[in-house]
Amino acid sequence: MTALTFTVRHDDTAIAVGSGSLPVLGTPRLLAWCEAATCAEIEPALGDGETSVGTRIQLEHLAASPVGAGVEVTATTAYVDGRLHRFTVAARHTVDGKVVASGEVTRVVVDAARFMSRVAR
Repeated sequence: MTALTFTVRHDDTAIAVGSGSLPVLGTPRLLAWCEAATCAEIEPALGDGETSVGTRIQLEHLAASPVGAGVEVTATTAYVDGRLHRFTVAARHTVDGKVVASGEVTRVVVDAARFMSRVAR
C-alpha cells in the first residue's frame, strides 16, 4: 500500500478546477491525487523504459474537504494480470479519518518510448 498526504489549497477547489461553484476539494483534483498514489504504488514494478498509463477510473467522492484540510490518499494493488494493474484507492481526512472517497483505478504498463512514438506525430 502506498499513502500520500495532501493539503487542500485554493487551487484544488471545485471553483478553481472548473467542476463546481464551491470552495471545497474538486473531484478532478481528488482523482489526480488518487492517480498519483497508484503511480507511486506501481513504480517498483516498472522496468527500465517502462511507465504506466491510466485506462479506467471509478471513484465515489463521498465527503467535502474545505481549504486547509489534510487528505491522505491510499492505493493498494488489488489485481495484476501481466501489464494490467488494478488498484483500490481511498481518501480520508487526516484529522478525523472521515472517508472522503473510495474507488478503483486501472493502469497498464507500457514502454514509454514506443507509446510516445505512436502519439507524437
